[in-house]
Amino acid sequence: MSVSDGLATVAKIAAIFVIGFPLLMYLAQDSLIFYPQRLPEAQRASLAAQRPAVQSLFINAADGTRLHAWFVRGMQDSTLVMYFGGNAEEVSWMLDDAARRKPEVSWLLVDYRGYGASDGSPGEAVLVADALRWYDNSAKSYKSVYVFGRSLGSGVAVQLAAQRPVAGMILVAPFDSLVEVGKRHYPFLPVSWMLKHRFDSVALAPKMTVPLLCIVATQDEIVPAVHAKRLYDAWGGPKRWVALDGAGHNSTDGATNYWTSIVGFLK
Repeated sequence: MSVSDGLATVAKIAAIFVIGFPLLMYLAQDSLIFYPQRLPEAQRASLAAQRPAVQSLFINAADGTRLHAWFVRGMQDSTLVMYFGGNAEEVSWMLDDAARRKPEVSWLLVDYRGYGASDGSPGEAVLVADALRWYDNSAKSYKSVYVFGRSLGSGVAVQLAAQRPVAGMILVAPFDSLVEVGKRHYPFLPVSWMLKHRFDSVALAPKMTVPLLCIVATQDEIVPAVHAKRLYDAWGGPKRWVALDGAGHNSTDGATNYWTSIVGFLK
């Protein structure tokens, strides 16, 4: 093989990598962002049967997709907390914790499309549309509605609160935008133009006037606290920053000031 042939081969390999790898990542981004966790039907029915204060609710989305959420009835009928979990979270684990930590309020634990007992496939636009549908289906019965979003759920929660009246926001391990998080993890990719699901919370933050409780893990390796700080600094309403010293992205609940901060905020 001549030198020119070798250079041509190297150029072809480089072109395949430069064009092919970003294309592959673009096509695979849904599976990189969303990790749906399903709940078998027998387990769903068992969880509902074991808890008298819990209802397993189903509604249809605007496009007919069957959606599921858990409703935990509180001892008072004035406040509802809507919970949106992380990208690999099946929310039934919150059934006992929510009722125990703040039994006065009611909780709506939402299964994203493709998660838990909800049908369909997740995506930014449909998750936000489904959140609005759950709000419209549930909020009218309550004087106050709080929105609680964890990690990916913070992006859903912020967009919901930007379009519906809420009493306050609880965001755990939130981010400024998924684009900025993507740039941190994939600095060699043109994330800005590749990403379909942008969850650009920081763009909405300056116009948000509702109180914010922002809870961050100081050792968060997935969404470092700097992303939450950008969102927090841009927030237009009253706000409180709570740092969970030593906690990581998936160990926030074990911090001593985690639930105490949430319960205090809901009071």
